[in-house]
Amino acid sequence: MKGEAGSDNKSVGERGEGIAVAYLRGQRFAILERNFRCKGGEVDIVARDGGTIVFVEVKSRRSESYGPPQLSVTPFKQRQISKAALTWLAKNHRHDVNARFDVIAILLLDHQVPVIDHIRNAFDLAY
Repeated sequence: MKGEAGSDNKSVGERGEGIAVAYLRGQRFAILERNFRCKGGEVDIVARDGGTIVFVEVKSRRSESYGPPQLSVTPFKQRQISKAALTWLAKNHRHDVNARFDVIAILLLDHQVPVIDHIRNAFDLAY
């Protein structure tokens, strides 16, 4: 049964990321890349908000039984996202740009419109 729960969590995550991309586009963000992975970590969405590069972590849940989704962006996870962000900036020769880290928390409750909480500047660069 464990495999089924894992694939269910993956589909919740993929659905959440799709919702986040649509939301960001609606907010006039340009999506530059999705699911950027490197040795140090990964970033769900890399976007541009005006002149700022935004590294977005998307957290989706089907209930709040484990607390709000954004609480799962732990200091360890922030360090992984930070490493991936620095790698992305270096690979794309974007050393002198403004950048920030956002978290988009999505609650996918049955038969309801998803609840989206966009937290801008959710955390600072973490080493």
